Amino acid sequence: MSIAYLNGRFLPLADAQVSVLDRGFLFADGIYEVAAVIDGKLVDSAAHLARLERSTAAIGIALPLSAKEIEAAQKALIARNGLNEGLVYLQITRGADAMRDFLPSPAIQPTLVMFVADKPFLDAPAVRTGIAIATMPDLRWARRDIKSVGLLAQAMAKRAAADAGCQEAWMVEDGFVTEGASSTAFIVTEEGIITRPYSQAVLAGCTGSALTTLAQESGLSVIRRPFTVDEAIAAREAFITSASTLCQSVVRIDGQMIGDGMPGPVAMRLRALYIDFARATAV
Repeated sequence: MSIAYLNGRFLPLADAQVSVLDRGFLFADGIYEVAAVIDGKLVDSAAHLARLERSTAAIGIALPLSAKEIEAAQKALIARNGLNEGLVYLQITRGADAMRDFLPSPAIQPTLVMFVADKPFLDAPAVRTGIAIATMPDLRWARRDIKSVGLLAQAMAKRAAADAGCQEAWMVEDGFVTEGASSTAFIVTEEGIITRPYSQAVLAGCTGSALTTLAQESGLSVIRRPFTVDEAIAAREAFITSASTLCQSVVRIDGQMIGDGMPGPVAMRLRALYIDFARATAV
């Protein structure tokens, strides 16, 4: 039986109930984070909690616990569920009010919920085969640097990608790839590794940030600039990063083969470097 955390209590996931008047449900007025778990430990926890603090501060939600207390609760949740490899999902909303109103009452208290998912991603079949990407217009709001629970555009993109036989969607705006529906987008060319610079147009990915540092430390060139879909299709390699995939090779974009159609050496090297980093620094 899966155990969840809800506002200071550990309880069966099926019993973790939130009011229908919660602003996360009514207005998508909330923030979420997803952290990987390897060998029963949290990966890159400090980066995820720092981003949580940035996002909640940006929309004016006060964390009910300190970052250290949240991490302790996550670790306790992992232990209670006996999770060895997978994900911890965390969501904080502005809370439930007495009535639905665009302006919350001054006395409103945040809702904090966490649960885990068992997901074997270290040796997933896609690591050996690579994945396919479908591109589509970026229909999201302007503040994509805030990790909002408002994910309708991403959910629609994922559905369209799946209908096209693909495993992820890349969003395109003004001719340039912004990011994946739930990942950071990278390509590899003769210039080096190329990925979009951080701004309000994209989410600063924790996995992508750590992987970029590892790439530079190992002597690989990383260029932060926008790239087009045509550049990506012509690239030597393409890959995505996220907490749920780590570093995953992309072998097709809109039906066009990338490189030789197999996971490339740069992405596979970076994946190995990231896994070593994750195991050495997990808490």
